[in-house]
Amino acid sequence: MNMTTERNRPAGLAAIDREMARQHADAIASYETAGPMAARAAASLKKTGRLLLIGMGGSHAVNRAVEPLYRGLGIDAVALPLSEQLGQPLSIGGRTIFVTSQSGESAEVVRWFNETGGTPETFGLTLEGSSFLARTAPSLIGSGGTELAFAATRSLTVTFALHLAIIADLGEDPAPALAVLRSPKEHDVAAALAALENVATVVTSGRRLQGVAEALALGLTELSRRPCFSLEGGQLRHGPMEMLGPEIGVVLFRGLDETAGLVTAMAMSAVETGAPVILFDSSSEASVAGAVTIRFAPATGLAAIFAMLPVAQRLMIAFADARVENAGTPVRSTKITRSE
Repeated sequence: MNMTTERNRPAGLAAIDREMARQHADAIASYETAGPMAARAAASLKKTGRLLLIGMGGSHAVNRAVEPLYRGLGIDAVALPLSEQLGQPLSIGGRTIFVTSQSGESAEVVRWFNETGGTPETFGLTLEGSSFLARTAPSLIGSGGTELAFAATRSLTVTFALHLAIIADLGEDPAPALAVLRSPKEHDVAAALAALENVATVVTSGRRLQGVAEALALGLTELSRRPCFSLEGGQLRHGPMEMLGPEIGVVLFRGLDETAGLVTAMAMSAVETGAPVILFDSSSEASVAGAVTIRFAPATGLAAIFAMLPVAQRLMIAFADARVENAGTPVRSTKITRSE
């Protein structure tokens, strides 16, 4: 290849490309095979009515994204980083506990089970059927094996599919979410990427879709090595608006839910600061003048997440590729974090 006309795709990004190419098929397979264990997890939730979701990194972002979905089904759900649960624990009695780890081997996962012994109402969610987590707790196993690329992409989508199986067992119709997985729609991210061309960093935000915003910020930080971070919409409003301006990109997520109007108001306020604003939009509301809108079919919950997430991932990868020579190859961390 002539390097003067086209730079070779960095190996780390090529690895992510391979994961993303498989993610829809693996997510469907995960949903279809999760049934029996999903039924056990759902039965536990029906019994306890309380859920503690614990994990680290991308797993915690997934937990944050599904937290409102379980609450919407009448379950008292709380998502905490597993490191927090180790250092300042919520009581674990009387709760169903979902321990999420794509590798099933993270240091905090091992220590939590060693220190607590687990509970009869503890379930694992992992991509690795032979992992510590899968051996230690009854677990829902995602299809396709361990994710090899550094930043979480396929592992997020597959873990969401495991949650879809549980939520379906709790009475939610899985059809809209499955339809998105079976026929993913392409969306052009060129205008969004161009809008972010000159920013120093990105802040992501949502309301009910805040967990997706957090997943994107984590991936942006890992791949671009810029301090991109996420603030829930109300939290962004309470003071941190001071940072906004032309050098700070803002990426917002708006779904077909009762918080959509609040996201709209934030988009309008952010545009007024001169910040480039990208709006991932699965609401039925009007576009916001001055924001780059990536519009999806109106949807909420996992249907919205499955539609938006792969497109947000492509934006994240392109953003990093424009800034980092060897994007996708970690220089200060590892895929499986075995130390605390």
